[in-house]
Amino acid sequence: MNAGIFLVALRRGCTQTFRRPLLPVSSSTVQCRLQSTEPVPAAHLPYRVKVSAGKRYAWCACGHSKKQPFCDGAHRTLAPSFSPLRFTPDKDRAVMLCACKHTKNAPYCDGSHFKVIFQDVVKKVKGVFK
Repeated sequence: MNAGIFLVALRRGCTQTFRRPLLPVSSSTVQCRLQSTEPVPAAHLPYRVKVSAGKRYAWCACGHSKKQPFCDGAHRTLAPSFSPLRFTPDKDRAVMLCACKHTKNAPYCDGSHFKVIFQDVVKKVKGVFK
């Protein structure tokens, strides 16, 4: 592009085409990081989900899925080191699926979210008293 045309366009206020596009801002609780190596808590509390016997489910292990607690494939670009945990329940029931992604009994909640909540509170308190 010739500098003269650029200056004329700039004087007329035609800068729309010269700006970088704005990235969409998400209001969800999922935190986005490029190429995550650690799971991102999708929420502080577990999801209560009704599961059906014999049906295969894919639990999101990275925390980037927009269809929490289930995988939507977001790990492929945002956290390639993670893969969903596939499971098949043996009977119809309601289960608590982990949302903090720190459970030792994946995909089921084991109470690890209390530690995650505590760590978040400590970070906020330290930030207030700096």
